[in-house]
Formats: sequence, C-alpha cells, structure tokens
Amino acid sequence: MGDPKGFLKIRRKVSGYRPVEERLNDYSEVEVSLPDAERRGQAARCMDCGVPFCHWACPVSNVMPEWQDRLYRGDWDGAWALLEDRNPFPEFTGRVCPALCEASCVLGANDEPVTIRQNELAIIEKAFDLGLVRPRPPRSRNGKKVAIVGAGPSGLSAAYFLNRAGFSVTVYEADQKLGGYLRYGIPDFKLDKSFIDRRITLMEDEGVVFKTNTRVGSGRYGFGTLGEGAAVVDPKELEASFDLLLLTIGARAPRDIAVPGRENRGIVQALDYLSLQNRALAGEAGGFEAVTAYGKRVVVIGGGDTGSDCVGTANRQGAMRVTQIEVLPKPPEHRPLEEPWPLWPKVLKTSSSHLEGGERLWSVNTKGFIGRSGAVEAIHAGKVEWTRTDGPPVMAEAAGSDFEIGADLVLLAMGFTHVVQEGVVADLGLVTDERGNIRTRGSFHTSNPKVWAAGDSRSGASLVVRAIADGRAAAEAMIKAL
Repeated sequence: MGDPKGFLKIRRKVSGYRPVEERLNDYSEVEVSLPDAERRGQAARCMDCGVPFCHWACPVSNVMPEWQDRLYRGDWDGAWALLEDRNPFPEFTGRVCPALCEASCVLGANDEPVTIRQNELAIIEKAFDLGLVRPRPPRSRNGKKVAIVGAGPSGLSAAYFLNRAGFSVTVYEADQKLGGYLRYGIPDFKLDKSFIDRRITLMEDEGVVFKTNTRVGSGRYGFGTLGEGAAVVDPKELEASFDLLLLTIGARAPRDIAVPGRENRGIVQALDYLSLQNRALAGEAGGFEAVTAYGKRVVVIGGGDTGSDCVGTANRQGAMRVTQIEVLPKPPEHRPLEEPWPLWPKVLKTSSSHLEGGERLWSVNTKGFIGRSGAVEAIHAGKVEWTRTDGPPVMAEAAGSDFEIGADLVLLAMGFTHVVQEGVVADLGLVTDERGNIRTRGSFHTSNPKVWAAGDSRSGASLVVRAIADGRAAAEAMIKAL
C-alpha cells in the first residue's frame, strides 16, 4: 500500500449530509462529498491487511485494496479500471449499498472501517468527470441473441456483460422508464435518477436495445399496471426468436398484515407510496399522483431501509408527525458478541431520514387499525417481549401493554416476498419454489431449456448489490452455455 501506516495517522471521516433545514425542502441527494485530498487520505487508511475480508464480503467481489491504493496515489484512471472490472454500476452501489465490505474491513473490528462505499462513489464520479467512462461496444458480434425481461439492477447487469461479450441483447421493461427498484423504489434524495439515465445512454451507445412500456406475458408487475399504448409480447414469441431468454422480473410482492381494520382507507403499501412519489417528481405520463402525507400523522410499520425511505419522504411532504414502529427489539449500537467480525452485524442503523425528524419505537406489534367513516384514525398496538433459549427468538405479548397511536396515513414497509409477474412464469411453463420464486437448477437454468432466471426473481428480495452480482453471474453462465 502507498502508506502502510495511514490507518494510524488518519481517522475515519464520512462525507456527511446537507443541513436538515435545507434538504427537507427538496428531493436532491442528501449526501455531500469530500475534497479530493481528503478522499485520498481516507483511501490511505486501507492497511495492507494481508487477507482482504472486504473482498470476501462484497457480493460483486470488488478488489478494494488495489483500487484504494491507486486512489491514494491520485491514479483515478487506474482506480476506475479496477473498480469497473468487477462492478458494472459503482455509481449505484456507491450510493445505496449498505457496505457489507465495511463490516468486514479489518479496521471495522474496532468500528472504524475504511470508507469503502464513499471512496467507490468518488472514483466513479471522478471517472465520469474526467471523461474516462466512454462507450465501448464489442469489436464484433457472435451472432447469438439474448432477450432479457426486466430492467432492474439484475437485468441491467446481465445486459452489460452479455453485450460486452458480443451477444445481441434486447431488454424488455413493462414500465415507462428503466431501472426497476433503482428508479421506482429508492427516493431521489438517495439516488438521483439522472445517474440511471446516464448509464442507460452509455449502454445504448454500446449496442444494448431497450424496449420500455412493453409487458412480456400477462399479469401484474411489481410497480403497477401499464399505461395507455403499452405493448404486450407473447413470451413464446421471445422463446422462438432468441437463443436464450433471461428473466429478471424481481420479487416485489409486498408483505401485508391481516389484522382487524385493514380495509380502512389510508393504509398504503410502502412501495406504492414511494414509487408514486418518484413518478410524480419525474412527471411521468399517466396522471400519477403522489399519496401525500401533508398535515397527517404518519405511522410507518417496518424498521428497515424501505421504512426509513418512507420517513424521509413523509417529512419532505410536510407530515405533521412521523412514527416508525418495528416488532423486533432495538438493535445494539455496537457489534454483538454473537456476530463477531468479520460477519455482518445487526446493529442500530440511523439513516439521514431518521436525522430529519420522527420517533422510532421497537418491540411493538400491530394488533389492529381503528377507523372512522372508513378511514384509518389510529393503530391498536401492544408491546412484545423476545426471549431466546436454544432455538430462534420467541415473541410473546407483554401483558397490559396495549396502546394506541394516532394515524391518518399508515405505510406498510414489511418487506417483499415472491415474483409478482405470474403470467410470464406460467406462459413459459416454469416451476416455482415454496416461496413463489422461479426455481432454477444448476445455477440459473430453469425447467425450460431456453429460459434462465436471475436476481430477486429466483432468490427472493435482497440487496441491489446482490442483484447486480447475480446478473453478472447469470451472464457468465449463459456465455459459457452458448
């Protein structure tokens, strides 16, 4: 490494956020960036540890120590070349990845890991600024054609690598714009959609063909129904016209809650809430209108990242009050003994949205909704206690702990389950597993000889970075097969 003692001299410094009073008035990205000199200093903290557990933990197998060294030396070209060799979209992961690598950084054993995610983002944005990122279409085509259904992170990743290998790739997307969860599930204040458009333009210049507002097969997709003039393609036609067909249609069926009063108005799935807000901001055709939290008492059920995104969105919309509740107990602030380094620890996460206002409650179970004139007015909740002996934790109600939370808008952010677009699955004669996702054999091959599946559609809802990794692995398997 350039400075083997850098970690002894330089403390971890994160980029930080724009002031709360400023960022609550817009949907621009909240995270700021460090000056180049400070960023290079942060890269100098990479300590030549011998065994790079960061690389082991990263789903896309980033070679962090190598590009950290080049960043420290100011070799932006070399750092970018190493970064994009493994990760096709560092501008996405650099913004929304939870940084599994940092939890496994050797310095992370003392809660002071290298700022790997922010260093990654600095490299790719500097590469764009310097004009290093240019279209690189394949020198020749191999005559093979691949159709990809779904333009989320997994589908885009597979298209990137298949195209680079000389395949002719056509990507079909049911929505008006490309990106899937990146575009419709993540708020603009975490990922400005211009960065998706920038990457799509680059891929088009490299030869990837995108067909938007085009549904393959029947059924409902995870982000809603199609608008007027939408095309519908028979999956059998794709099967006959292409050498291989890859399904990357996601697994965005939201978990619901079966309690009394669920039928009241004002109880909305978090993904519907977030996607409508994103569509409204983008001015998409179709008359999309955001569900507004203005002047309302908002309760978010679910303590994960999606719930946090709802908190930030509701605060920007002018909510009177925001409360986020979670049935699990409050996580510890530091790594627990049962999750030692270099494993990923379940610790308390305080996002930029949480810093903008609101209350967080743990060990709270939703028992019902109270309505008036058909609209939700309050949540009937109760405290729970968690105990563990030899098996998994067991939840039990705490006697006499029932209480109510006033609510005019309830957002259900309890995660996602199975594939939503059942039509294409049935049309192609595919087999699903007990969770409702596409079953694959070997690696990505389905029960249909010409059809492959990748991303959340085969493994269930997970992280963007895992979807990207799965898309790349599927592309590599398909290249080998053809």
